[in-house]
Amino acid sequence: MSIRVNLDIMMAKRRISSGELAVKIGLSQANLSILKTGKARAIRFSTLEAICEALQCQPGDILAYDPETKESEGIDDEYRP
Repeated sequence: MSIRVNLDIMMAKRRISSGELAVKIGLSQANLSILKTGKARAIRFSTLEAICEALQCQPGDILAYDPETKESEGIDDEYRP
């Protein structure tokens, strides 16, 4: 996927643990881990809003577009239902 998740970087900058952030945003540690590792295929705006509020940051601090990643993973632009 072309979207890179930098949640771990923001957490380190804010000196907050996964457990603490999970409690603050009302998300399980397992689901937070999926987000941190970039394995999530989607994120709700309410979750993104809660993360940004807890970390005092902008969505762009957490998510980045990286077109090179898409090519290296062999993903094409065709529609997949």
